[in-house]
Amino acid sequence: MSDPKDPPETNNKALALLIAILALLLAFSELGGSNADNEAIEANVEASNLWSFFQAKTIRRSSTQVAVQDMQMRLAATTDPAQKAAMEKLIGEWREQIARYDSDPVPNDGRKELAVRAKAAEDNRKIQKAKGDIYDVSSAMLQIGIVLASATIITGIMALAWIAMGLGVFGAILMLFGLLSPLTLAAFF
Repeated sequence: MSDPKDPPETNNKALALLIAILALLLAFSELGGSNADNEAIEANVEASNLWSFFQAKTIRRSSTQVAVQDMQMRLAATTDPAQKAAMEKLIGEWREQIARYDSDPVPNDGRKELAVRAKAAEDNRKIQKAKGDIYDVSSAMLQIGIVLASATIITGIMALAWIAMGLGVFGAILMLFGLLSPLTLAAFF
């Protein structure tokens, strides 16, 4: 900031520049927070959809396992060789289907693959939520800084401008954490 002996208009120009910088940082912080919130919602929907698909595969697998057990009981009671062969073929096809319900790497939609994808979406949701929380605090610091810098113009108390700058630096540092390493600070927010 300027020397207190400088003319008031010099101080006001410096304060106006400080407010402009804080407002610019606030715009970036708000944009980052909004984007993180939207991505968290998308990741949440993706995780929910994948877990629903996982449950559907589990239900299909269970139903097919029951059908195999039922067919095996009927097979034991059947004496006709042609009918036995048809039943054994069907049991084999159903067992292959049960195996595909558990793991089907080519379309990446077996239960094992779906669980991995759902957990990845949950991890992404956690990261995006942490980003959003950090950007919220960053925005609050920058807004308070703008208010204090504006109050400096009215009151002439330069300590408020220094506090505003400190809050601006703190808000900018938080934005960097939100951008580069949001989980580092997740426990604090």
